[in-house]
Amino acid sequence: MEERRKSKRLELQSKIIIKSLNDPGTQHEAVIDIIDVSKTGVGFSCNLPLEIGTVYEAFLTIWTKEVLHAFIEIVRIEKAGDKFNYGSIFVGMPGMDASRIAIYDTVNTELKKQGNE
Repeated sequence: MEERRKSKRLELQSKIIIKSLNDPGTQHEAVIDIIDVSKTGVGFSCNLPLEIGTVYEAFLTIWTKEVLHAFIEIVRIEKAGDKFNYGSIFVGMPGMDASRIAIYDTVNTELKKQGNE
């Protein structure tokens, strides 16, 4: 299968809490498991059914234990047993936060290269 992603995806063990912005009267929060993350989006799994095209507010805890406040739009859904796997893109993420993810990618890649030498 041809790779169509614009940015390299990274595996990151973290959690985020999401709230739907489409219906502010009912805010459902859920902890989700991050599968991968890049400066343009995040893949995650969750027990709750979410909708494609819906924008959610997210609080992403990154490897430095900092919390990035972001908005994500669901663009892909796959059912896997009793969980759902989602692909999402960041909507309006500040450049500084996207740079933090890109820097982690660079550092992680260099560390892996040094470990293989």
